[in-house]
Amino acid sequence: MELISIVEALLFASQEPLGVPQMCAAVKDTAKDILDAASESAGAGEESQIQIPEWVAPLAQTTEEQVRGILDELIARYEAEKHAFTLVERANGWRIAARGEYAEWCRALYPGKKVQRLSQPALETLAIVAYRQPITKAGIEAVRGVSVDAMVQQLIDRGLMKIEGRADLPGRPLLYGTTEAFLDHFGVRSLDDMPNASELRRVKLPTAEEGAPAAEQPQEHQLSLAPVTSAAADDS
Repeated sequence: MELISIVEALLFASQEPLGVPQMCAAVKDTAKDILDAASESAGAGEESQIQIPEWVAPLAQTTEEQVRGILDELIARYEAEKHAFTLVERANGWRIAARGEYAEWCRALYPGKKVQRLSQPALETLAIVAYRQPITKAGIEAVRGVSVDAMVQQLIDRGLMKIEGRADLPGRPLLYGTTEAFLDHFGVRSLDDMPNASELRRVKLPTAEEGAPAAEQPQEHQLSLAPVTSAAADDS
């Protein structure tokens, strides 16, 4: 039995995404338990001692780097063998998933569950929050130039946005941010993996105090929403 087979079995058996530390701990702890059981059996002088395969002992020293290498190897194997599934990494770990080209066929298993696409206003609101969070509602409205009360509530209801706390400003307005469901929906591991993340975070945006809609700002000061919009279309 090889480490690659064990990692694959862990991913297959888990109902939830698995992090690299989780998989590494599962391998090491199980190997140590097997070795400890054999050692206790030998110490007790039992006639029928547990026979330990040679490949078990090295597994007790498994590292996270080894597990990451195994994940890359599995992805390459699935690609080379043209499997209909692959491994995907999300914010809370790795999991086995069907490839995107089979999405329509897989949806046939859930006829009552329709794909909920985001409207353009929802995407714009979500993009502003994603790139500039935590941000107040007034801050979002200053960029979009329209009221976002209903849109913010809709995105919260869908689990893509959440309240992060309150701003240290007069009136203590609520601060909003994205959720892990947002990362999963758009297929990114973290906010840093979003398109042009570092660049767009530095773009100067209109403020609530300025009260100017985004359309009145110079082109170089506007937030580009195209990457998020494109990602949503591919993932929806």
